Amino acid sequence: MGGVNTAGVRAEAEIRARADGRGGTALPVLESRGPLAVRRTRGSGATAHVTLVGAMSGPHGGDHFTVRADVGPDARLRVGSAAATLALPGQHGGQARQDVRLTVAAGGELHWMPEPLISVTGSELAVHTHVDLAPGARLVLREELVLGRTGEDPGRLTSRLTVRVDGRPVLDQELDCGPGAEGGWDGPAVLGGHRAVGQLVAVDPEFEDKPVAPGVPADGLAVLPLTGPAVLVSAVAPDALRLRRLLDRAPSAFAPAAPASA
Repeated sequence: MGGVNTAGVRAEAEIRARADGRGGTALPVLESRGPLAVRRTRGSGATAHVTLVGAMSGPHGGDHFTVRADVGPDARLRVGSAAATLALPGQHGGQARQDVRLTVAAGGELHWMPEPLISVTGSELAVHTHVDLAPGARLVLREELVLGRTGEDPGRLTSRLTVRVDGRPVLDQELDCGPGAEGGWDGPAVLGGHRAVGQLVAVDPEFEDKPVAPGVPADGLAVLPLTGPAVLVSAVAPDALRLRRLLDRAPSAFAPAAPASA
């Protein structure tokens, strides 16, 4: 992949969620620097809601965005974004980077639900999302990637997602698409010609006693139980709207597997 352009913009955002001792969740740290802003929005019940807002388009080639969220014991946090993220070619070229670091303590719960990331033709972006969960933590993470705007080819997009529970890997996978990627990325074994791809990862201690059944609940949607206890829901679709509709069906797919016959 192309080299990193050090002339790009640096942006950082940090969120820390802690139980407030009154059945709710406080946000003692809510900081951002550069073209990223974090805003607390109206929550519900014990869950604090935060929205990531981009003060400018991007990331462009050479930019490096870093987002960190840390959820303490018994705290509950939901993070979304105000709009889709556009990966754009930079004035000086080069690869852009986006690093997301998420940690959840025992008894904590994180819903990471950003809007789609759109890979614009001519762009080059590498995204790495790294999640560390303590035993007893809960997670729902959604990732939606759209390869090119309507009627255009995608840029180069590499996305790696790593999830660990108690230090042990539950999921570590990478998707590499667009110009310069290995041949066959848009073939039937990977995307089948689709231009929207997404996944939803759920980690919940209750899956230990109520395992989720694997299956294909809809065309383009697959459910795969993971050791952890966790579940991976993967989807491909012709566009972002269809992709969201498929992933929105995921919670109803988390039905316990039928017990084995005696």
